[in-house]
Amino acid sequence: MLKFVIIGAGGCLGAIFRYLVAGGVQSLAKSSSFPFGTMTVNVTGCLLIGIGGGLMENRQLFSPEWRAFLFLGMLGSFTTFSTFGLETFNLVKQGQWLTSLGNVGFSLVLGLAAVLAGHMLSRLI
Repeated sequence: MLKFVIIGAGGCLGAIFRYLVAGGVQSLAKSSSFPFGTMTVNVTGCLLIGIGGGLMENRQLFSPEWRAFLFLGMLGSFTTFSTFGLETFNLVKQGQWLTSLGNVGFSLVLGLAAVLAGHMLSRLI
């Protein structure tokens, strides 16, 4: 039961951070139909999980409770790709095929690059 509370607490914080970051970035994009806010959250989350995963693998810094809080809770709710899927689907429904492909391509390439960069950065910490 304690693990559920730990994950829930992390999830609550991750969801709030996601709302603030995605909303802030998207408002900077003004009237753009491209989901910059979601892409920013996903790439940032990939970078953070790359750093955390690298630190966990190389330095065993996190207890099981901290792993649950940070990875399952905070990053799990911060980087959900469900919004990504819905926004991409809506772009396709609106006939914005090129924008939807750009969203998929950029999110995938930048996300994977950020995980790699985070993992490499974790070795310097």
